[in-house]
Amino acid sequence: MFRRPVVQVLRQFVRHESEVASSLVLERSLNRVQLLGRVGQDPVMRQVEGKNPVTIFSLATNEMWRSGENETYQMGDVSQKTTWHRISVFRPGLRDVAYQYVKKGSRIYVEGKVDYGEYTDKNNVRRQATTIIAVKDMIFQKSCTDVRVGL
Repeated sequence: MFRRPVVQVLRQFVRHESEVASSLVLERSLNRVQLLGRVGQDPVMRQVEGKNPVTIFSLATNEMWRSGENETYQMGDVSQKTTWHRISVFRPGLRDVAYQYVKKGSRIYVEGKVDYGEYTDKNNVRRQATTIIAVKDMIFQKSCTDVRVGL
């Protein structure tokens, strides 16, 4: 007795929701990066007129693999690839701690998001840049203790 009206109401609701969603695009998405690697240069703090300062440093991550016929017995050559990431820290507390304590060679964990942008270099050539914006968490070693900074 109740099934038919409920099903009809649900169909109308779903049809209405799909029309609204297609016009507003209210879906959630995720842009998250987790990196663990070594700092390639001491952080620098930059500030452009009228904008908040930013701490910037590079981070190297490595991946290693064995090539050869029999990988299960650990025979073959070991290959390694290093990928460099540009890390930008805008959040005031995180930015200042990163600038003060992160040093070249430090092992660090960064949680953030990927940002793609463009800039014009000094030769007036447009270039593309990929940056990791540290937004949530950074863990690094200061002396013999781990320091966790973030939310």
